[in-house]
Amino acid sequence: MSPLKITARAAATGPVLELAGELDYANVAELHGALDSLALQPGQCLVLDMSGLEFCDSSGITALIAARSNAQAVRADVVLAAVPPNTLRVLRIVGLDQIFTIHPDSESATRP
Repeated sequence: MSPLKITARAAATGPVLELAGELDYANVAELHGALDSLALQPGQCLVLDMSGLEFCDSSGITALIAARSNAQAVRADVVLAAVPPNTLRVLRIVGLDQIFTIHPDSESATRP
Protein backbone atom coordinates (compact mmCIF):
# COMPACT_ATOMS: atom_id res chain seq x y z
CA MET A 1 0.00 0.00 0.00
CA SER A 2 1.40 3.38 -1.07
CA PRO A 3 0.47 6.38 1.04
CA LEU A 4 -1.16 9.30 -0.70
CA LYS A 5 1.17 12.21 -1.37
CA ILE A 6 -0.37 15.56 -2.33
CA THR A 7 1.73 18.39 -3.68
CA ALA A 8 0.11 21.77 -4.21
CA ARG A 9 1.27 24.44 -6.62
CA ALA A 10 -0.18 27.51 -8.24
CA ALA A 11 -0.89 27.98 -11.93
CA ALA A 12 -2.29 30.88 -13.93
CA THR A 13 -5.70 29.19 -13.96
CA GLY A 14 -5.78 28.35 -10.24
CA PRO A 15 -4.41 25.73 -7.87
CA VAL A 16 -2.97 22.39 -8.96
CA LEU A 17 -2.93 19.37 -6.67
CA GLU A 18 -0.57 16.61 -7.77
CA LEU A 19 -1.72 13.25 -6.43
CA ALA A 20 0.67 10.33 -6.04
CA GLY A 21 0.19 6.92 -4.43
CA GLU A 22 -3.16 5.41 -3.56
CA LEU A 23 -6.39 7.35 -3.21
CA ASP A 24 -8.51 4.98 -1.18
CA TYR A 25 -10.60 4.68 1.96
CA ALA A 26 -7.51 4.59 4.18
CA ASN A 27 -6.20 7.97 3.05
CA VAL A 28 -9.00 9.86 1.29
CA ALA A 29 -9.19 12.19 4.32
CA GLU A 30 -5.86 13.65 3.21
CA LEU A 31 -7.40 14.75 -0.08
CA HIS A 32 -10.44 16.16 1.71
CA GLY A 33 -8.09 18.14 3.98
CA ALA A 34 -6.10 19.49 1.03
CA LEU A 35 -9.29 20.47 -0.78
CA ASP A 36 -10.72 22.13 2.34
CA SER A 37 -7.57 24.25 2.70
CA LEU A 38 -7.96 25.69 -0.80
CA ALA A 39 -9.65 29.03 -1.21
CA LEU A 40 -11.03 28.66 -4.72
CA GLN A 41 -12.23 31.91 -6.25
CA PRO A 42 -15.00 32.29 -8.83
CA GLY A 43 -13.66 31.59 -12.30
CA GLN A 44 -10.64 29.62 -11.10
CA CYS A 45 -9.94 26.08 -12.17
CA LEU A 46 -8.61 23.46 -9.78
CA VAL A 47 -6.48 20.92 -11.59
CA LEU A 48 -6.13 17.47 -10.06
CA ASP A 49 -2.98 16.03 -11.62
CA MET A 50 -3.32 12.28 -11.26
CA SER A 51 -0.11 11.31 -13.08
CA GLY A 52 1.36 9.69 -9.95
CA LEU A 53 -1.82 7.94 -8.87
CA GLU A 54 -1.40 4.18 -8.54
CA PHE A 55 -4.89 3.25 -7.36
CA CYS A 56 -8.27 4.91 -6.80
CA ASP A 57 -11.20 3.19 -5.13
CA SER A 58 -14.82 4.30 -4.77
CA SER A 59 -13.88 6.57 -1.84
CA GLY A 60 -11.48 8.39 -4.13
CA ILE A 61 -14.11 8.69 -6.86
CA THR A 62 -16.53 10.10 -4.29
CA ALA A 63 -13.90 12.65 -3.22
CA LEU A 64 -13.49 13.77 -6.84
CA ILE A 65 -17.25 14.30 -7.12
CA ALA A 66 -17.27 16.24 -3.83
CA ALA A 67 -14.40 18.43 -5.06
CA ARG A 68 -16.39 19.25 -8.18
CA SER A 69 -19.52 20.06 -6.18
CA ASN A 70 -17.58 22.32 -3.81
CA ALA A 71 -15.91 24.12 -6.71
CA GLN A 72 -19.23 24.66 -8.46
CA ALA A 73 -20.65 26.14 -5.25
CA VAL A 74 -18.15 29.01 -5.56
CA ARG A 75 -18.48 29.19 -9.38
CA ALA A 76 -15.11 27.53 -9.98
CA ASP A 77 -14.28 24.37 -11.89
CA VAL A 78 -12.31 21.16 -11.42
CA VAL A 79 -10.48 19.35 -14.20
CA LEU A 80 -8.56 16.11 -14.14
CA ALA A 81 -5.15 15.72 -15.75
CA ALA A 82 -3.02 12.69 -16.62
CA VAL A 83 -5.59 10.20 -15.39
CA PRO A 84 -4.06 6.70 -15.30
CA PRO A 85 -5.69 4.23 -17.71
CA ASN A 86 -7.21 2.04 -14.96
CA THR A 87 -8.83 5.04 -13.26
CA LEU A 88 -9.95 6.52 -16.58
CA ARG A 89 -11.66 3.24 -17.39
CA VAL A 90 -13.65 3.42 -14.15
CA LEU A 91 -14.57 7.06 -14.80
CA ARG A 92 -15.85 6.07 -18.24
CA ILE A 93 -17.83 3.10 -16.93
CA VAL A 94 -19.69 5.25 -14.40
CA GLY A 95 -20.09 8.18 -16.78
CA LEU A 96 -17.90 10.65 -14.92
CA ASP A 97 -15.89 11.32 -18.05
CA GLN A 98 -19.04 13.21 -19.12
CA ILE A 99 -18.98 15.62 -16.16
CA PHE A 100 -15.23 16.11 -15.70
CA THR A 101 -13.02 17.73 -18.29
CA ILE A 102 -10.03 15.42 -18.67
CA HIS A 103 -6.68 16.61 -20.01
CA PRO A 104 -3.74 14.44 -21.06
CA ASP A 105 -1.36 16.36 -18.76
CA SER A 106 -1.30 19.24 -16.29
CA GLU A 107 0.39 21.57 -18.77
CA SER A 108 -2.59 21.49 -21.12
CA ALA A 109 -4.98 21.71 -18.16
CA THR A 110 -3.38 24.92 -16.88
CA ARG A 111 -3.28 26.85 -20.13
CA PRO A 112 -5.43 29.97 -19.74
